[in-house]
Amino acid sequence: MDPLPDPAPRTTRIPLIPTIIVALAVLVMIGLGIWQIDRRAEKAAALNLAASNPGKPPVAFPAMPPVGPDLLFRPSSLHCLRVVGWQVEAGRAADGSTGYRHIAQCATGAEGPGALVAVGVTQRPDAKPDWTGGQIAGWISEEPDHRALISRIGGKATPLRPMLIARTAPTGMKASAPPSAADVPNNHLAYAVQWFFFAAIAIIIYILALRRRNAPKAP
Repeated sequence: MDPLPDPAPRTTRIPLIPTIIVALAVLVMIGLGIWQIDRRAEKAAALNLAASNPGKPPVAFPAMPPVGPDLLFRPSSLHCLRVVGWQVEAGRAADGSTGYRHIAQCATGAEGPGALVAVGVTQRPDAKPDWTGGQIAGWISEEPDHRALISRIGGKATPLRPMLIARTAPTGMKASAPPSAADVPNNHLAYAVQWFFFAAIAIIIYILALRRRNAPKAP
């Protein structure tokens, strides 16, 4: 009696459309990672420029974002007609102590975006700053960054609004620490690593899905 022939080897079947979709997604993520590496170099150059700005002559306070590296940390001033609101953030005073930074939301005219002013630092978040507006001088900075991480690493985040860090503080408050380029993180390398990680995870998941799809069926 002749032995039974060996069964034909099972071939791996790769679906065309899903593979194309996954490949395109991976290429996009790798491209975003490379773009973030390029942005890292651009950010480093911008911070080098901004580091020399505090010693330059004063300029007009920018009304709209974004704050370019030629304006970041430059001396400036504005006139706050009235304070329409306050926000409180963790902050550091000029003497190195930490506390709560009080940011005034100012009206600067009948219309327009207004302005943000980091008036000073207190030890209590519920402190009531003794300031209702007026002419105030300081340095140009940006509002605290609360944008979603995915929007930042994808390059689609809304630009941060300009904010004036007051040089002096009202009675009962400490002056905020002057802005410094060392306080501005350059996270673009970390963002690039995240995109490359996402691409690797997508490849691994798709390979596991293909193995499961082509696994022999139980009799």
